[in-house]
Amino acid sequence: MSTTLFKDFIFEAAHRLPHVPEGHKCGRLHGHSFMVRLEITGEVDPHTGWIMDFSELKAAFKPTYDRLDHYYLNDIPGLENPTSEVLAKWIWEEMKPLVPLLSAVTIKETCTAGCVYRGE
Repeated sequence: MSTTLFKDFIFEAAHRLPHVPEGHKCGRLHGHSFMVRLEITGEVDPHTGWIMDFSELKAAFKPTYDRLDHYYLNDIPGLENPTSEVLAKWIWEEMKPLVPLLSAVTIKETCTAGCVYRGE
């Protein structure tokens, strides 16, 4: 049985978008409570009944989480222009080697706005 599981994480961070038109509000320093959703897709192990232990996924994400939480994203190599799209791809590249069954990274900057990256 193939299925998808997900785990959500919240981190606080500041950023600004350097390539927006002059006067755009996102060009100013501001922060978000970012939500990251990591999705894992695969076959359910008949013995354990799961694809992956949630605690293993949490442990795999912890070093990346610690690099993001309460930091200025623009200072992190690869996040000089930290849009949601760039951040989702950056997290994918950090996580895919550690979690081969990773199938999607979702970023939400607000309750109503975000993006999904599927490694394409």
